[in-house]
Amino acid sequence: MHDTFETGGASHDVLELGRIVEVAGASARVTLDAHRLALVRTADPASMPGAIGSHLKLRIGDQWVVAQIHALRLEQADSDQILGTVDFVGEGMDADGVLSRFRRGVSQLPMPGAGLRLISSHELAQIFAADERPHIEIGVVHPTDDLRAALYIDALLGRHFAIVGSTGTGKSTATALVLHRICDLAPEGHILMIDPHGEYAASFKGRGAIFDVSNLAIPYWLMNLEEHAEILVTAHGPEATVDRDILAKCLLAARARNRAAEGLTRLTPDSPIPYLLSDLGAILSQEMGRLDKASGTAASYMRLKSRIDEIKVDPRYAFMFSGMLVADSMADVLAKLLRLPSEGKPISIVDLSGVPSEITSVVVSLLARMIFDHAIWSRGDEARPVLLVCEEAHRYIPMDRHCPARDVLERIAKEGRKYGVALGLVTQRPSDLAEGVLSQCGTIMAMRLNNERDQAYVRSAVPEGARGLIDAIPALRNREAVIVGEGVPIPIRIAFDTLEAERLPASHDPVFSAAWATTRDERPRLERTIRKWRAQTH
Repeated sequence: MHDTFETGGASHDVLELGRIVEVAGASARVTLDAHRLALVRTADPASMPGAIGSHLKLRIGDQWVVAQIHALRLEQADSDQILGTVDFVGEGMDADGVLSRFRRGVSQLPMPGAGLRLISSHELAQIFAADERPHIEIGVVHPTDDLRAALYIDALLGRHFAIVGSTGTGKSTATALVLHRICDLAPEGHILMIDPHGEYAASFKGRGAIFDVSNLAIPYWLMNLEEHAEILVTAHGPEATVDRDILAKCLLAARARNRAAEGLTRLTPDSPIPYLLSDLGAILSQEMGRLDKASGTAASYMRLKSRIDEIKVDPRYAFMFSGMLVADSMADVLAKLLRLPSEGKPISIVDLSGVPSEITSVVVSLLARMIFDHAIWSRGDEARPVLLVCEEAHRYIPMDRHCPARDVLERIAKEGRKYGVALGLVTQRPSDLAEGVLSQCGTIMAMRLNNERDQAYVRSAVPEGARGLIDAIPALRNREAVIVGEGVPIPIRIAFDTLEAERLPASHDPVFSAAWATTRDERPRLERTIRKWRAQTH
């Protein structure tokens, strides 16, 4: 770092660009010299010293502390003094006046009066450059065009992550980019993605397993009691409690009829033991026949039996309630969904666009719970870590109501890392997530959020030292994000790489002006649509 630089034939001392005036925790108030900042920008137009999100350094003993600017204001209209606020993000050793061996966190805070100095492009490269830990590169650090932005895989997955952003900001493409980079780095990995809109099959075609209602084949008997009740219990209030108790008793009896249950001393309604739907219906009829004619609970038995009969004949539920799914296929189901072995295709895309909306939450709950239960029971037996990615996460972890999916995903968020289950949440409405879930994510990639509630929710979930950068969220361009947390060296703003055309998700919005510019064969198109509509198939 040189004490001077040349501009217009004159030599200017720009070693000190401002001073610390007040220190409070991980942040400080500073004054900056507007004249010297202008000289630096004139000499090097590509640099942006003093801009929001830019970095400065200050010396404490034999170390440099790195500070990031997050707020600025002019003291007076005709003054050269700019008042600002900075966050301390890390420190490094002083090697002949140059910052080296940067590390996150600050061991010693500066005193008021400490001088703020310019950080060179070489020093910035050291700060943002990934170290020897396994990592993926996903874009460039703003406002540069050559500093690569990296995510540390073990920290990203070991502490969960979230990708948030309003519709149209490039969230789906960013999600596909991150997952593709992970697959490139770990072709023998194990990733399951819940895709409610069928967007990602096009992105991972050929390098992942794609499942939808035509080939998903999840046996109904894998559900626990709560998931059974979500589908089969249609009553509300006190009647729902009665129906649930009856279902629990009859479900246990149906499971006990299976030979696989012989010898099990702790058989419960939750045990994943195959049973026949016809057995469950027969047990309900048998128990109902033993009731006193005046008993009011006969209606409960009738409701449960009628609901079972409805589901058995409804083709929309065939992927789960088919009579062909009664065999003990638990190992096969887990192997195909969790990619065990992965065979060079580490990701499973579960397309739920064809699943009836009233049981989508149950399917998500079942998938997530199978992953978590598998991790619990395989612990200590060379278990394979699994990444569960949940697109449209606010639908399954809602703030305003409890459902089976919310309960299991909340548990994964809190306990999953102990068992090797990583959670990736993707949502356009973070404020609709159940309270506390986002704060369990160690890395947050925030794209532009237009809603103030969403912005406030994200801001409250990130560490205090990174909240200044989060304030830039409303000003982000498409395909830009602020990334904070364990997965990055320091909080950064990045521009995502352009994803290859063949890897793009099918999430393109219709172009109204082009679509409405011409008239096509509307009647044949309408008839094709109605055929698919009636057949309930894409």
